[in-house]
Amino acid sequence: MSDYQRIRIPGACYFFTVVTWRRKPVFIDDARVSLFREALRKVKASRPFQIDAMVILPDHLHCIWRLPDDDADYSGRWREIKKAFSRQIDTTTNARNERLVWQRRFWEHTIRDADDWRRHVDYIHYNPVKHGLAQRPSDWPWSSFAGAVKKGWYDADWGATPPNHISDMEHE
Repeated sequence: MSDYQRIRIPGACYFFTVVTWRRKPVFIDDARVSLFREALRKVKASRPFQIDAMVILPDHLHCIWRLPDDDADYSGRWREIKKAFSRQIDTTTNARNERLVWQRRFWEHTIRDADDWRRHVDYIHYNPVKHGLAQRPSDWPWSSFAGAVKKGWYDADWGATPPNHISDMEHE
C-alpha cells in the first residue's frame, strides 16, 4: 500500500492531470466536452473554485484551480465532477458496478509561486501541440488558450514553436 499523502492547503492553487480509464478517448466531440463542462459548472455552483487554465484532450485533461481561502477539498470536487460526467454518458461497468470512464486517481501538484504557475499554464496550453493534435495552441478548441489571449497572457501565435521550459515538465 502506498504511503503517498496529498498536500492540502486551504486557498491554494493546484495543477491537476486527470486521465480516462485505460486512456480511452472519451472526449471525442463537442457534445462530450459540453457534458464535462456542465459537470464542472454543477460542482462549482455548490462547491466554488476558480479555474485559471484548462485543456481537455481525448484521453486526459489538465487544469489549474484556485480553492477558496477556507477550503482544501479538491478531491471531493473531483469525485463529484467525475460522477456527474460519468452518469451522462453510456459506458460499461465493472464487477463493483463502477462506470469505467476515469482512472481512479488523479495527479496533483501544489503551485509554489508565480513562476511555477506560469510554467504550468504554458504546459496546459501547449499540450495539444505536444500530443500532435494541433499545430498551435490556438488551433485546439477545448482549451482556455483563447481566453488567456484575451486577458493578454499570450500573443495569439504563441506556441507555434515549442517553449523551452515545456520539455522540462512531464505530468503524464
